[in-house]
Amino acid sequence: MQIKDIVKTKGSTVFSIHPDKTVKDAIDMLLEFNIGSLLVVEDAHPVGIFTERDSLRICSEQAEQLKSIRIGEVMTSELIIGRLEDDVASVMHVMTEKRIRHLPIIEEGYVAGMVSIGDLVKSQHDENELTIHYLKDYITGNDMR
Repeated sequence: MQIKDIVKTKGSTVFSIHPDKTVKDAIDMLLEFNIGSLLVVEDAHPVGIFTERDSLRICSEQAEQLKSIRIGEVMTSELIIGRLEDDVASVMHVMTEKRIRHLPIIEEGYVAGMVSIGDLVKSQHDENELTIHYLKDYITGNDMR
């Protein structure tokens, strides 16, 4: 299975924010859309990511300034990305190794989608369930061929 299969099922909607918006704006969006991350986009290109973890760090360190801190000042700017053709297992490995939960999918410089570690786990679970189903049918002689 490839990332493009997950993006196709999940959809390519990605919530984003401009780096000049405030942390308060970002937290409001995370809550409004019940999401865990926002891709930071400037001139239609991803420049960073702002996650729940970033917001917690800022809340702990600078709670009184949340309405004035710009996203560009606190986002994670070393963006780790995936591609539509990437294999789910390899992407899961990268996400686990880098300890990230959200991965922007970029194709030809543009955002094609966003996957979470939960999306990857679900896709592997679904694939395993299908394999188990077919193996059970084969073993019990219920093979539909």
